[in-house]
Order: sequence, then structure tokens, then C-alpha cells
Amino acid sequence: MSDDMSIIHLVTEASFVVQAVMLLLLVASVLSWAMIFIKWKVVRRARVESEDFEDRFWSGADLGKLFERVRGKDSPSGMEHIFSAGFRTYARMGKQSSQSALTVTDAVQRSMRVALSREVDALESYMSFLATVGSISPYVGLFGTVWGIMNSFRSLGQVQQATLSAVAPGIAEALIATAIGLFAAIPAVIAYNRFSDDIDRLVNRYDNFLEEFLSLLQRQAMVNAQGEKQPSKTDAA
Repeated sequence: MSDDMSIIHLVTEASFVVQAVMLLLLVASVLSWAMIFIKWKVVRRARVESEDFEDRFWSGADLGKLFERVRGKDSPSGMEHIFSAGFRTYARMGKQSSQSALTVTDAVQRSMRVALSREVDALESYMSFLATVGSISPYVGLFGTVWGIMNSFRSLGQVQQATLSAVAPGIAEALIATAIGLFAAIPAVIAYNRFSDDIDRLVNRYDNFLEEFLSLLQRQAMVNAQGEKQPSKTDAA
């Protein structure tokens, strides 16, 4: 065996299986970093857009005008999507005088729940990949290490004089697989935990807005229903 213990030499001199494990882990690491960056942008944008929309919604702006502004966007997301789905259903159901307030609010709630589910799915995209990389990368790296050490001891059994210098390069190149596995797993686990917490906070925020907006529409629907019934009572009197 060569006495060159540089990382590049150890990698190039590793067995095919160990090299394949290293390559697989490097690809997983690159993909996970790309997804971490994408997910960071998505979560950050969702948080900023939610704060901005809540400020506009609770500032007393006309809901009809706010809906027209949101509908003018190409693809509203987050809280805007939930609001748009609920208000669209409310406006459509409100035109049907035969619908009761309970029927209207039930339809609005279903529409907003569907929109909320789609937003949660969008926020949780790529999360399973990060969880997979974080959980299995150390084991994949360990497999490469075990395979490399096994080959080193097999080679050691074919020489008459066993020395540490003879087996050290093989063990060192095998341990690189474990190091690469940890390098891929640690950022993925940290990112998964961080994004999971951020997504949970966003989903709770969306759900709170949904309930508050639904209560507002429910009160308005009851007022409209009472306003429609009042003339009939007057006429009957």
C-alpha cells in the first residue's frame, strides 16, 4: 500500500463499493443543501406574506376590494389563498337567497379547509427527503466503512508480517465514508427540525386566521339572513 495519506489519494484508492457509497452520500448532501435553500426561501416568503396580509386584513380594509386585489395575483398562496377561497365561496353562496347562514358558513369552512390543506402540503414538500437523508446517511456511511475495513483485514491476511502501517490506509479510507455520511446527515437533521418548527407555527397561524375569518363571515351571514326575513315579518303584521 502507498504511504500517501491525503484525502484525495485515500478516496481514489478506495474500493469500488466504498467509492460508490461516497458518491451516493455526496449527491445526497448536494441535493439536501439545495432543498434546504429552497425551503428556507419558501418558508421565509410565507411568513413575510402572512404578516403583510394580516396587517392589511385587520386594518379595516374593505374585504371586497381586498379580494379583488388578491384575485388579481397569478397564484395567491398562504393566507391569501385561504382568504380568497373563503370569500369566493361566501360571495357565491350569498347570492342565493334560499341558503341559510349555517349552510353558507359550512360551505365557506370546507373551502378554506381545502385551501389550508393545499398550503400545508406545499410547505411540507421536500421535508420527507431531508428526514430520509438525516436518518439513513450515517448508516450508509457506516456500511461503506465496514466494507472498507473488511477489505483491509482481508488484504492484511495475505501478508506475512502484519503491521499498523499496512492496514492504516485501508481503515482511513473506509472511515471517510462515515465522515461523509455525517456531513450529509447533520445539516439535514438541523434543517428538518428548524423547518418543522417554522411550518408548525405557520400552520397554526393559518388555522387561527381561518377560524377568525369564519366567525366574521358567520356573523355577517346571520345579519344578512335576519335582514332578509325582517320585511316578511313586517308584511305579515
